[in-house]
Amino acid sequence: MTGKEFLELDTPQPRLYLERFQRMELIQKIFNELPKADQNLCNHGSYFLAANASLCGLAGNNFFRKILHIRRAAIITAVPMAVLPFISTAAVYEAFVRQPLFSGELNCEVCAVVRGGLVGAVVGGLYPIFLAIPLNGSLAARYSSSPLPGKENLLRFWLSIAQPVFRKMSWGVLVQVLTGLYLATKHHGIYVKILQQMNSSRDPEELQGWS
Repeated sequence: MTGKEFLELDTPQPRLYLERFQRMELIQKIFNELPKADQNLCNHGSYFLAANASLCGLAGNNFFRKILHIRRAAIITAVPMAVLPFISTAAVYEAFVRQPLFSGELNCEVCAVVRGGLVGAVVGGLYPIFLAIPLNGSLAARYSSSPLPGKENLLRFWLSIAQPVFRKMSWGVLVQVLTGLYLATKHHGIYVKILQQMNSSRDPEELQGWS
């Protein structure tokens, strides 16, 4: 390696990546020293939000089946309505709330809490209901359980069908919003604990360079 190439490596961007990596390593080290209750809440708390999303999916699916008078393929529709919302909610919460928090990329408490509430509302509450619409629509058409309109009245038909379902599921969506807010608040609180331990164990000038 020539001297010029060596100097090109010593640029602000590689140093920034190195500092970020060292910060993530330190956060993970302190996280492993936290009480088991805090670790379990961080590692498995999103599963509670995801389980509620599965319940919302099953409830929404059941409402649509009753309205459209669908009596067949109960298990076939129940499985995706339970599994897909669970996986989607857990993955989105991990990607937009938990991982940014504990990698040091999300330091704003309000931002974290708002993200948690939005994930709970949109992915954990509304998405399972919307997912049930095409699924049950295809079953109603396949088994002719309920007369479906032509293309010109299709939107109006589904709006009238979905309206009572959304009213019944409003409490479920609210629970998901509150659950997402609660989880994000608790996760940010644990992240603050980690920062406090970092402040007490590291050089203040080094920490200032990481902020």
